[in-house]
Amino acid sequence: MKANKHSIWNFVSCNEKRFQALANKVWSTPETCYMEQLSMSAHVEELKYHGFSVKTGIANIPTAVLGEYGTGGPIIAFLGEYDALAGLSQKADQFRKVPIEKGGNGHGCGHNLLGSASMQAAVALRDWLRDSNLPGVVRYYGCPAEEGGAAKAFMVREKIFEDVDAAITWHPGCLPGIVKGSSLANCRVDFTFEGRASHAAVSPHLGRSALDALELMNVGVNYMREHMPDKARIHYAMIDGGGISPNVVQAKAKVRYVVRDETTPKMMELLKRVKRIAKGAALMTETKVKAKILAGVSNLVYNETLGDTMQGNLDQLGAPEFSKEENLYAKKYQDTLSRKDIESAYFHAGIDMVEGQVLAESVVSRDAKLVDMGGSTDVADVSWIVPTVSLWGANYAIGTPFHSWQMTAQGKSSIAIKGMTHAAMVMAATGSDLMTDKKLLDDAWNEHNRTIKKEGYMLPISLSASPPIKDMAP
Repeated sequence: MKANKHSIWNFVSCNEKRFQALANKVWSTPETCYMEQLSMSAHVEELKYHGFSVKTGIANIPTAVLGEYGTGGPIIAFLGEYDALAGLSQKADQFRKVPIEKGGNGHGCGHNLLGSASMQAAVALRDWLRDSNLPGVVRYYGCPAEEGGAAKAFMVREKIFEDVDAAITWHPGCLPGIVKGSSLANCRVDFTFEGRASHAAVSPHLGRSALDALELMNVGVNYMREHMPDKARIHYAMIDGGGISPNVVQAKAKVRYVVRDETTPKMMELLKRVKRIAKGAALMTETKVKAKILAGVSNLVYNETLGDTMQGNLDQLGAPEFSKEENLYAKKYQDTLSRKDIESAYFHAGIDMVEGQVLAESVVSRDAKLVDMGGSTDVADVSWIVPTVSLWGANYAIGTPFHSWQMTAQGKSSIAIKGMTHAAMVMAATGSDLMTDKKLLDDAWNEHNRTIKKEGYMLPISLSASPPIKDMAP
């Protein structure tokens, strides 16, 4: 990482220890989808320490937070997250799978870092504005439930971002670059089948098995896969198999589906087909089925104007400078990965593989090949409402898969924290550009409006009455 050329970077650096402590605290109390009470409280406490006014429970979501500071000028928002993943409990700095709690939660997607760096950037931008005697409003949005709960989509529906001029965020990763490709729109739906219980040996003819219906639905969807668009994805998990007694015909069963496709309209068409299969399975088994949409997100809209601005700051800053000891540490994790894991990291960054590279040594250039994310994010719904830009960080050994024990294990390391502060510097500098260059903001909005008019927008979450807080509870 090059010597500071931007005064705002000093404001980022001076708070590194505090935000390292915040990231580590959240790592140590991993909470999943809409259950992030301790993580949310830690973020509220830090916002108040830095003098931000704080609102909790925004958009009727108990673990959503808004911190604000300043008056006049543009409103620049930093988006943070702090939710963990189920089943990814892992001791820090261990080079093999060693859960802290068997079956427990863990930060296998780096959201302990994500929220901390976004707030670190927000505080630095506030300090820089105050030092420069400039007007402007800095906001930090603490957004729960990115992993499957689509909290930002509900926040969009409640117009939480309506007056924001630009939104900035990032995601921990291996190779630092701008998020340019789109993401997949998705919808999370529960299908509940209801039948009739009976004695499976004495009177099986009187029973109508909800489990049979569920299994037939899964078979039908699996046969449909051959006839889906190439980029579409469908996943499912059995939530309730109807009980543990095989001698009872199961009267109720539930399966949860995630349906993904390139755009929201395409995803909704695919969802219709899945629903028809569910109805067919109910018809075959003489059961009833109900579908409940829990959450959904749109496809990400890239804003080239903001992307180029962030790329300029990333190029100026350069990659983090990792020590020999940090490379040796990261190599032990990379040795647990397959070559395909490592190749995949370079592929998704749009660059050629560098043999033997363990940690990022340079930034991904602006002319790298455009590759879509492949996954989904509720940042996408914000990107349809306000010009949004996002950064990939350099926090882990190259090739570390998302949603893995290796990612959880590296989450408190010096590499993770160094990459976190690096991301905060890029975001803060981008925020200062937007605060001081009206033409830049105008250009970003003009591009945004052209894109929205061309693509059209459908908010899948509008089909849900409220955030699925109870449905996501363990």
